Amino acid sequence: MSYDVEKPDEQWRTELSPAEYAVLRQAGTEPAFVGEYTDTKTAGVYSCRACGAELFRSDTKFESHCGWPSFYDARNSDAVELVSDTSLGMIRTEVRCTRCGSHLGHVFDGEGYPTPTDQRYCINSISLRLIPDSDEG
Repeated sequence: MSYDVEKPDEQWRTELSPAEYAVLRQAGTEPAFVGEYTDTKTAGVYSCRACGAELFRSDTKFESHCGWPSFYDARNSDAVELVSDTSLGMIRTEVRCTRCGSHLGHVFDGEGYPTPTDQRYCINSISLRLIPDSDEG
């Protein structure tokens, strides 16, 4: 797949911290319950930490108590791509940024959360950057 933002691996390594690189570029997972945005309730937009693309809004974030930030819908259906992931001996759906291809987390269906979509986008905090809404009207 071709992305709008493509950089050589060496450039990603210099622009991202080792922990960011491991998750965003190598499809790693940050430990549960330690992420910066796991319990955040600040209103705003969650963007891709690698390229700045807007991915999720705070009004679709919900408490799933799974250890990572959870959203029930992407900001725009074109903001994320869903890719079959058969690693770790299971079938999951990986969520990637469509602008740069960075790994964000996984999406799960039908878990019974009281959300409009019955989906849980389980996203690594380290993949995101929260841009708080302005208080100005």
